[in-house]
Amino acid sequence: MGIAFLFPGQGSQSVGMAKRLYESHSTLQGLFLRAEEVIGQPLRQLMFEGPAEALQRTSITQPALYLHGYAVAQTRPEKPNAVAGHSLGEFTALAVAGVFSFEEGLELVKVRAQGMQEACDARPSTMAAIIGLADEVVERLCKEAAEVGVVVAANYNSPGQIVISGETAAVQAVMAKAKSAGARLVKQLAVNGAFHSPLMEPARQKLAAAIERIPFRPPQVPVYPNVSARSEKDPARLKALLIEQLTAPVRWTQTLQAMWSDGIRSFYELGPGNVLTGLVKRTLPEAQTFTYDS
Repeated sequence: MGIAFLFPGQGSQSVGMAKRLYESHSTLQGLFLRAEEVIGQPLRQLMFEGPAEALQRTSITQPALYLHGYAVAQTRPEKPNAVAGHSLGEFTALAVAGVFSFEEGLELVKVRAQGMQEACDARPSTMAAIIGLADEVVERLCKEAAEVGVVVAANYNSPGQIVISGETAAVQAVMAKAKSAGARLVKQLAVNGAFHSPLMEPARQKLAAAIERIPFRPPQVPVYPNVSARSEKDPARLKALLIEQLTAPVRWTQTLQAMWSDGIRSFYELGPGNVLTGLVKRTLPEAQTFTYDS
């Protein structure tokens, strides 16, 4: 029975994250120190003590999540048969699979986070969750709202749960349409940016330049990227998909379904929170799930 390691993205962070992990595994403390040197921020203080407002900033959140997930993976006795990560978590998955080193991945995350923060600050944009409508209905509503502004389906999280992303007015237009179409829940998210949308193009270009400078190695286990949602092993392919990821949707539902089809039956969420565990349960009710944050 195959097992997969899953790594969360933005939204899973919380003050106190990784504190118990750091205190109980002295062998990992050098990892935290190296991360602070690369990022140039007091990650331990912000992760362990906050303040929450600082930890919520994309430029801090993403390195913190990358560090936490990678560190937890070093403590697990299980050997995964596959890995995947949700958005930012894909970088953690690639590092754990040996495609690039911990430090190389952290450098990429730093560039990604800074680029995304700049894109968020440059243009009013947001995201919203829509629950209870079919994927194709949400996609159609986004097309109908294109005259208002840029808005796309950004995260396919589980059957009937999609996150849309784009310019604030366009997102709000789709929210209104979704309510009229009978959505069970429509909620604007507490983010000041349109992740996984065309508005991230400036950040994608900066990240692409950084990715091209790093040699990707064959993964030790199959990786399921967000863009293709299927098993990938070719380093050149993994690199191209990672560059595309920032402006493309996260196909998480399809990723989990592909893993199940490939024989994965147990899913381990490594990092803070249990967001991905919940998505697995909604997508694959018969799957075994485990959550580890330390």
